[in-house]
Amino acid sequence: QVQLVESGGGFVQAGGSLRLSCAASGLGHSTYAMGWFRQAPGKEREFVAAISWTGATTNYADSVKGRFTFSRNDARNMGYLQMISLKPEDTAVYYCAADHYGLGSNVQQNYDVWGQGTQVTVSS
Repeated sequence: QVQLVESGGGFVQAGGSLRLSCAASGLGHSTYAMGWFRQAPGKEREFVAAISWTGATTNYADSVKGRFTFSRNDARNMGYLQMISLKPEDTAVYYCAADHYGLGSNVQQNYDVWGQGTQVTVSS
């Protein structure tokens, strides 16, 4: 069973950058698609980005296209979300998730392993 731990969240001014990391432990990490979702206060959790289990396909929410980049390093059991040009509306708790042999879906129900989340706060 894969376990996920997020890190890299923090406080940044609008226009700034952050890189979130997702550390996976457990057997078979490389057979999992990885996704990032976020939940802002008072809102439902929403899809941000995903990468297929092969790493060949990425999928982004329209709100982050061109600003966020998702990559993975299976040798290190890591996934990374590089975020640039951050906006106050990006403020949320960001969750990493894993989907066995997934293709990079934006559907939360497809993901069966979740991390605890990391807070990102963007000030205006």
